[in-house]
Amino acid sequence: MGFRFHKKPRLKSPVLIACWPGIANIGIIAVDTLRETLEAEEFGEIEPWDFFYPQQVSIKSGVLEDLEFPASKFYFKKTASGDLIFFIGEEQPAAAGKAYAEGGKAYQLANLVLDVAQKFGSRRVYTSGAAVAPVHHTMTPRVWAVPNDRSLIAEVRKYENTILMSEVEEREGEGNIVGLNGLLLGVAKKRGLEAICLMGEIPIYLQGLPFSYPQASKSVVEVLSRTLGIEVDTTRLDEWASQVEEEIEHFYQQVPPEIKKQLEKLKHRPYAKPSEPSPITEEDKGKIMEDIDKLFKKRGEED
Repeated sequence: MGFRFHKKPRLKSPVLIACWPGIANIGIIAVDTLRETLEAEEFGEIEPWDFFYPQQVSIKSGVLEDLEFPASKFYFKKTASGDLIFFIGEEQPAAAGKAYAEGGKAYQLANLVLDVAQKFGSRRVYTSGAAVAPVHHTMTPRVWAVPNDRSLIAEVRKYENTILMSEVEEREGEGNIVGLNGLLLGVAKKRGLEAICLMGEIPIYLQGLPFSYPQASKSVVEVLSRTLGIEVDTTRLDEWASQVEEEIEHFYQQVPPEIKKQLEKLKHRPYAKPSEPSPITEEDKGKIMEDIDKLFKKRGEED
């Protein structure tokens, strides 16, 4: 178990931006957009043997040729505003029957990622994922932020289009982040590293649909690019988002009127002013999810 370095770049206190797949792939799309736009260069990877089963076995002329595993790769980019390391994992080492990583393997992988980051002098870490929220798909997704130290709260409050997860209505200062995007924050804290998780909002009724949600990824990209002092072209994200919006509208038009009436209430952001009453109750949310689940099952049976 370890690393495989293709090269060892000279970096000065690089910021680590790490991500794995999750709901609607919001975080990994955001981080990969930054990596691709900046043309970051691959310099190493974590060996997969202790974390993953092969995705497939390649056979040629009747002979096993290769085993293909999920990749866990590091990239670097030196910018005028500072050096960056990107870590992108294609899969989380989930336990049997679990959707997200937990347990010993997840902890080991998180530590390996930070071993590499600290080897190059990193002191700041960002991760990214999805925030399932009671909002409507016509609204601009906000970014929920979770820092791993109270000293970072003042900084996070200055980020545009961002709200602390602990300040989202009805959470009473609490919350949780599943998978490695959250675990890495805790491991970073134990090592004395600053870390912030940035999560793009996805409407609660879209989290089960079989496509990504680049609208939220764009919101995360905008926060990261401003924070890191870099320019990022989001043209491709905008085009992708337009395509997804068409798919969502097609789905939305098939929603029965009684469900749509409930969903329309989500056009009023409930935590815009915490002192005001929410336009949608917990009972409403439960009913919406129950009705949407029934709709999914009905569509699946028809297909």
